[in-house]
Amino acid sequence: MPHVVLLRSLHPDAEAALRAEPGFTVETVHDTSRENLVKAMERGEAIIVRATPINADFLSFSPKLAIVARHGVGYDQVDVPELTKRGIPLTVTADANALSVAEHAMMLMLTIARQVQTYDANTRAFKWSSVDAPVTFDLAGMTLLVVGFGRIGGRVARLAAAFGMDVVVHDPYVAMNTVKGAGFRYAKTMQEGLAQADWVTMHCPSNAENRGMVNAEFLAAMKPGARFVNTARGTLVQEQALAAALRSGHVAAAGLDVFWDEPVVKDNPLLGVPNVVMTPHTAAATVQGMRRMGLSCVDSIIRHFKGEIDVDMVINKEVLRSNR
Repeated sequence: MPHVVLLRSLHPDAEAALRAEPGFTVETVHDTSRENLVKAMERGEAIIVRATPINADFLSFSPKLAIVARHGVGYDQVDVPELTKRGIPLTVTADANALSVAEHAMMLMLTIARQVQTYDANTRAFKWSSVDAPVTFDLAGMTLLVVGFGRIGGRVARLAAAFGMDVVVHDPYVAMNTVKGAGFRYAKTMQEGLAQADWVTMHCPSNAENRGMVNAEFLAAMKPGARFVNTARGTLVQEQALAAALRSGHVAAAGLDVFWDEPVVKDNPLLGVPNVVMTPHTAAATVQGMRRMGLSCVDSIIRHFKGEIDVDMVINKEVLRSNR
């Protein structure tokens, strides 16, 4: 009888589906202190996790753990090699959050382009029409560089094209013909893409290869006055360098949903920069997005125990081969 531990609450529809599955029991841990985790994981055979670190320490008190389902697509806080060593698959919600995050990226671009925050403040202060009016502009006709052409990046590219933007894609892991076949231009190098772009939006994972890739050199390669959006991972960006580029005006504005340290710490250099729109890592957290991610996690867990796991949802696929 698989016992599933939810590290934080799940969408009601997803939890109901899990509880309705014959033979499954469910426990929710709201306070993820080590003491509570140790107690819950005495029985836990599967977990659905959001932000709790899953590392060697966690695994040391999880003797029955058979699968980790990540509520989202990023897995920075999960020690994948340690899971693999123990034969435990890690799944993600590969398709569930793509639409929500893509729309959020577009929202950040539109908020910047139309100066929503300033106009809202002006309206509330009875500053009507042209009084202290900031400069606004259309997205149509501007060039957007999409860094990473996965599920989310692909959706952003299609949405941006619908707004009339000229979309350029850089992704060294995606064939040029794939990008061109989708109707977009391909930048062979990052520098080539940055030199063209009025906007840069990040949609790639953060790993040992690219952590901190948005550094002073990256930002200097952007067109003067270009704008930057990140809804991927905060650890892609060296925040001191971005803050400096924003203060100098070389980067005209930024829209950020993710940060190097989360929750944001008081000494984050971006907090004191006025030309930044920030949200607290909530791009995927729409009602529909939370439901889709919850149901995806539940589906992965149920299918795992039935021996029918969807390989496309598994990060460490080598575990599946070794477990056969």
